Amino acid sequence: MPVTEASATSAAATAVPIGGLLATVPIVLSLLVAGWALVATLRHRAPDRPQFAGLAVLEATLLVLAVVALIALGGGQRPGEPGAFFGYLATLVCLPPLAWVLARMEPTRWGSAIVCTICLVTPVVVVRLQQTWTVLGG
Repeated sequence: MPVTEASATSAAATAVPIGGLLATVPIVLSLLVAGWALVATLRHRAPDRPQFAGLAVLEATLLVLAVVALIALGGGQRPGEPGAFFGYLATLVCLPPLAWVLARMEPTRWGSAIVCTICLVTPVVVVRLQQTWTVLGG
C-alpha cells in the first residue's frame, strides 16, 4: 500500500508525544484556576491559597508535559520547528511561577487579575507547543 501525503500527515499527527490527555489536563486546570481568579477579581479579593495551590498543581502538570517532551526528544523524535518549540516550552514552564511571584507582589484584586490573565495565556501556549511539534517540513 503506497504512502500518501494524507496518511503521512495523519501518522505524524498521531505521533505527537505532547497531545491528548497530557495536553488536555493542563489546559482544563489552567482554565479552572483562571475562572477562580476571575471570580476573586470581580469580588475585589486578593489572591488566596486555592489560587496559589492551583498554580502549583498547574506547574506540576506542565513539568510532566515538559519531561515527556524531553524524553521524546531523547528517543529520537523531533519537533517541526525546534527553535519555536523550545521557546514555547521554556515559556510554558515559567508562566505559573511568574503568576505566583507577581500575585504575591500585588496583594490586591489586581493580583487575582494577574493570575487570571496568565492562566488564560497558558492554554494558548500549550496549543502552540503542540503546533510547533506537528509542523511538517515543506
